[in-house]
Amino acid sequence: MRFKFDLSLCLLLVFCALTTQAQIKTIRANFADPGNRYKPGVYWYFMDGNISRESVKKDLDAMKKAGIGSVLFLEVNVGVPQGKIELLTPQWLSIMSYAFSEAKKLGISVTLGIGPGWQGSGGPWVKPEDSMQMLVASETVVSSDGSKPVVLPVPDAPKPYFGEEGLTEDIKRQRAKYYRDVAVIAMPLNAGVPLLKDYKEKALYYRGPFSSTDTVKPNIPLEIIKDGGKAAEAADVVVLTDKMDKSGKLNWRPASGKWKVLRFVSRNNGAVSRPAPMPGMGLESNKMEKAAIAAHLKAYVEKIIGNYKNTTPNADAGLTALHIDSWESSSQNWTPAFITEFKKRRGYDAMPYLPVFNGHIIGNAEKSQRFLWDVRLTLQDLIFENHIAFVKTYAQQRGLGLSIEPYDLNQTSDLDMGSFATIPMAEFWSKGYGFNTGFTAAEASSMAHINGRSVVQAESFTALDTEGWKQHPGSMKDQGDWAFAAGINKFFFHTFANQFLPDSLKPGSTMGPFGVHWDSGQTWWPMVKPYHQYLTRSQYLLQQGRTVADILYLTPEGAPNVFLPPPSALTRDTIGDRKGFSFDGCTGNQLMKAYVKGHEIIFPSGASYKVLVLPAIKTMTPELLAKVASLIKSGAMVVGQAPQASPGLTNYPACDKQVATLAGTIWGSTNASTNIVYRKYGEGQIITGGALNELDGGLYPHYNATADLLKHLGAVEDFTANAPVRYTHRTDANWDIYFCANTSDKPISFDAKFRSAKGAPECWNAADGKISPVVYFSQTAGVTTIPMNLDAHESCFVVFAKDDTHKAKPGKLQISTDTLKDLSHDWQVAFNPKWGGPANAEFKDLTDWSTMADEGIKYYSGIAVYRKEFDLDGVDKAADGTVYLDLGQVKNIARVKLNGKDLGVVWTAPWRVDISSALKPTGNKLEIEVANLWPNRMIGDAKQPYDGPKNGQWPDWLLNGKPRPTKRYSFASATPYRENSKLLSSGLLGPVAIVRTKALIANK
Repeated sequence: MRFKFDLSLCLLLVFCALTTQAQIKTIRANFADPGNRYKPGVYWYFMDGNISRESVKKDLDAMKKAGIGSVLFLEVNVGVPQGKIELLTPQWLSIMSYAFSEAKKLGISVTLGIGPGWQGSGGPWVKPEDSMQMLVASETVVSSDGSKPVVLPVPDAPKPYFGEEGLTEDIKRQRAKYYRDVAVIAMPLNAGVPLLKDYKEKALYYRGPFSSTDTVKPNIPLEIIKDGGKAAEAADVVVLTDKMDKSGKLNWRPASGKWKVLRFVSRNNGAVSRPAPMPGMGLESNKMEKAAIAAHLKAYVEKIIGNYKNTTPNADAGLTALHIDSWESSSQNWTPAFITEFKKRRGYDAMPYLPVFNGHIIGNAEKSQRFLWDVRLTLQDLIFENHIAFVKTYAQQRGLGLSIEPYDLNQTSDLDMGSFATIPMAEFWSKGYGFNTGFTAAEASSMAHINGRSVVQAESFTALDTEGWKQHPGSMKDQGDWAFAAGINKFFFHTFANQFLPDSLKPGSTMGPFGVHWDSGQTWWPMVKPYHQYLTRSQYLLQQGRTVADILYLTPEGAPNVFLPPPSALTRDTIGDRKGFSFDGCTGNQLMKAYVKGHEIIFPSGASYKVLVLPAIKTMTPELLAKVASLIKSGAMVVGQAPQASPGLTNYPACDKQVATLAGTIWGSTNASTNIVYRKYGEGQIITGGALNELDGGLYPHYNATADLLKHLGAVEDFTANAPVRYTHRTDANWDIYFCANTSDKPISFDAKFRSAKGAPECWNAADGKISPVVYFSQTAGVTTIPMNLDAHESCFVVFAKDDTHKAKPGKLQISTDTLKDLSHDWQVAFNPKWGGPANAEFKDLTDWSTMADEGIKYYSGIAVYRKEFDLDGVDKAADGTVYLDLGQVKNIARVKLNGKDLGVVWTAPWRVDISSALKPTGNKLEIEVANLWPNRMIGDAKQPYDGPKNGQWPDWLLNGKPRPTKRYSFASATPYRENSKLLSSGLLGPVAIVRTKALIANK
């Protein structure tokens, strides 16, 4: 029996090994052309009724041809006159059905936003009683000796976070009329008791955008305050709801003294479905009631998709998912079932504490804060269960996934909300503009790793009009590589507005001022596919296996909560990168799933960590502390200081005693030690004191202290380089995939150390799909050292696989470059007269178009073709090295053809193409297509009278199909450029040369 068991185990291990080896072979075989699901996507915006079947087909065909594999659909009213096809009309629904079927036919997957606009889930079908609610109160002082009737006024509706100017007159009337009485509460009037500090924030009367408002806190921890104030106790509070009649008259007076009477009502919070087309503009639905979101989904989503059910699991085309965009409806702090749900979840009655919503202290300041902590947690529970989980189930019942952007004005824990997503999403802006959303990459990647999601999507390169048409593949390479290293592995470009205008009018339609205009109206769109192929191959590799991270940061409990690592865990560049020990964040809810194996903290997803770092706050619930204790007891290494109390009023004060007792058992007297103390608890250790108690960013130790600890425990950094290189690491049993990218704009040579020795390394180039063995490397104690060379912002994948066993060689590759012929002079250049350029021009020297006197060239935007002939006799193509055409400086992207052979697009460094296969000794005909950017043409056109949209109306000449009344060449639905705007450098600037590169071996 023993022999049979061992044999079975051996066979199982052999099978697993063969399976993983087969997997890496499959990955290798698919790398050059991975398939549709790995292609980048776009936010596909329909612009307020300006749509047609023809424009839908034109968009999808352009996407297919360019290598776009996914769209995320939303319709908005932003910066364009209203079109004729109104939202949800039969004609509109027919076009949507056509879009789904055409996308499926072309192999493009569609994700549908669950509401009009991008705000959330609202519309004119949402009744005030089903909308987002706020608890508001009026206050009236009532004395025992008064004689006049007491009438309690109805409190005003709260002001919308984004102001009332965005509300329609109908919505304003609804808000003014609607309220529901909740309770009448009386409390003794105690003079001298101040209002609770920051009570409006703590009671969630507002939650601003974390990405753009410095005063918005990432979390709201309990402040432990032992005040001696004379505030009213909960037992002193009197509920008088049945003492007020329908007119608001109060039939009650206190027996003695003065009392404050609060009339609590629920009112709409002012959140609307912005920026929806008018037929979709309405109140946002209640995020805490299943019936409210169910009614919304029936009114919007079901009208679009009907009884659709995706019967093909993991489908790559057609409608495949629903989407909840970034949380921008601000906060909601009430729902009709709140009192009942609070009692059920927190174990005590909220009614005596309702005055705390208005800032009045009940008991003492600490108790009042504890109550609001419980309030926020209850609201979070209701949002998760009745909104987020409901939408997920709704999607799953239809065979659809769910993507979620769980951040910004979110009143809950970002990480916990995002954990409901089958596809977590992040967001990053092209240049920032005050929207600092880079933190969402760490959040989304953490959600994915811990919950076992292979795809981490991102709303990518979002921009304002100051960036209009200025971006192109080469300018986006560095930031895109940052996103890959940060954990994102599928881009959704923001944005591709539906191109409903005629092709003669370019750059065409926009989503108002927003986005980098990633659409077929771009000058360089015919050359964009190789960039998309680079992204596709990269995303393919970065979706394999699981991400490697060593540090797990536990976030504070409660809501709201934004995960921010210590600043020192990232490099101090403009866009920070991970250091040698990478990290994830996790919540207490997620930690409950973890277990320990061999001193590592493991999640069911396979994510594993060498150390858990606790947040430096004074509270922790008994349940979470018990989980931390069990992890340590099982062998985990945990860093942090002992908590002192529980944050809420549930089971208070016994909960505090539980925390203090268990913390004392775990930490003993080590908490305030000036030296680092390793205290054994079971099989693991709690590690605290010294540098680990010095905080960076307010919650966690400085990265260096944690890194030093890991090294002390025997860990080796996952990746290091003696040059500015970013990285990320994916792993499986028999292979490791590292992504490495040069963060500088200059070529670098460096030594890279990888914490892997699973076979010999290979270099996988996502730019061209080629795989080559790394010849020169060394391996010692599980670490591989490779001498590497990367051009400016160049990247590569270094792959270790157990099926590759070529031997290591000492040495280092050095590249030598010899110029064979200079081609920087005497070019014939053809511009397109359609965009104002001359049909033919002669360039004696390569010159920046924007500096030329000829306004047809100076203000030209589009593709120009450079041509010349040359001889190159006496060159032995069989000699060592590779012959390239080096383009020097290109503004902004180029396609090279030699002797009729298309040699490809050059969009990033190194700005060269291999011409060996097409080169002849004499009579070579060289053709280089160069595309610049739209701003120059738009700046030149600004000298002409304006003939675009005005006062919310399309121009008559466009509506009536007449010739344009001006001499403008470009046309866009929105443009930021004026005639005095700065021109952009354009064209082939060179120097252009034919060069031969050779690899030289230098022994180390």
